[in-house]
Amino acid sequence: MKQLTIDTPVVASCTVGECAYNLDNSCRARAITVGDGVHPGCDTFFMESGHVHESKRVAGIGACKVTQCRFNDDLECITEAISVGRAGSSVNCMTFAAR
Repeated sequence: MKQLTIDTPVVASCTVGECAYNLDNSCRARAITVGDGVHPGCDTFFMESGHVHESKRVAGIGACKVTQCRFNDDLECITEAISVGRAGSSVNCMTFAAR
């Protein structure tokens, strides 16, 4: 498999234990997508148990579609790291800050 190495902000923590990519409050997806254009939801979230096999991987942020976030530059996240958690019934980027 060919691999691409890039610098990207990381998901420092995720408190959504029922997510398929969560292991020990860490996201183990290769990368996540944040937002639907308005809301800072984690678009990569889905519920499934026992999905994670790679326990050392730390997720990056592949794209952020929330243009009104101050950390968004050309649909990419420019902060050092984010946290993901519950906001009511939604799973959100908790680092979101309005411009």
